[in-house]
Amino acid sequence: MVLAHGFGCDQSMWRLVAPAFEATHQVVLFDHAGAGGADPAAYDDERHSTLDGYADDVVGLLDELSLGPVVFVGHSVSATIALLAAARRPDLFDRLVLVGPSPRYVDDDGYRGGFSVEEIEELLATMDGNYLGWSATVAPMIMGTPDRPELGDELTASFCRTDPRVARRFARTTFLSDNRADLAAVRTPSLVVQCREDVIAPVEVGRYVHEHLAGSRFAVIDAVGHCPNLSAPDALVAAMREYLAP
Repeated sequence: MVLAHGFGCDQSMWRLVAPAFEATHQVVLFDHAGAGGADPAAYDDERHSTLDGYADDVVGLLDELSLGPVVFVGHSVSATIALLAAARRPDLFDRLVLVGPSPRYVDDDGYRGGFSVEEIEELLATMDGNYLGWSATVAPMIMGTPDRPELGDELTASFCRTDPRVARRFARTTFLSDNRADLAAVRTPSLVVQCREDVIAPVEVGRYVHEHLAGSRFAVIDAVGHCPNLSAPDALVAAMREYLAP
């Protein structure tokens, strides 16, 4: 089982989920290029200007470590990265678990991504002007747990540890991508996990992914926010275990 983190995060975000599967799976954690403890030299401005570059990294990692076929768990943007990688190399993937996926964050005709074009432009402009201030404001909102402010503080700290230049580029890559057409190319069985309330990826987005992803299942967990791996790990683990049961 390979677990991949979302934007502004690193592999430590899985610390409450990974141990639940160590008795049944070889669990592998990693940091995307430009995140966490990844070698700074691994980040390439051109390669990582699209999610395809990150998908190539995933394929390379699985090949190098001879890990396939794996259960690949992708949170947020890593769900889309997983879909791109699985479409390219289906032999490397047994099943996908997509936590809070969004193939497009911008609203479109007949499609609700959760944000208008203007809102995304404002978000990116704010990041450009004051990344640390943006992190302190947005991270608690993304976490969605005002009753547990320590979780919002942890996500803020994670954002702030990321190189602002890399974070701004990754944000543009993430929030301006449109990968809806790529769903049709994926044949790997998948579980789409959606929180009942999520300001980043609304329930409609999770349902869209499920409806356009062949062989997928859809699970809505009783959690608020975009990071159930931290805020509701027990509910996430239960959904995963049910899906992965023989």
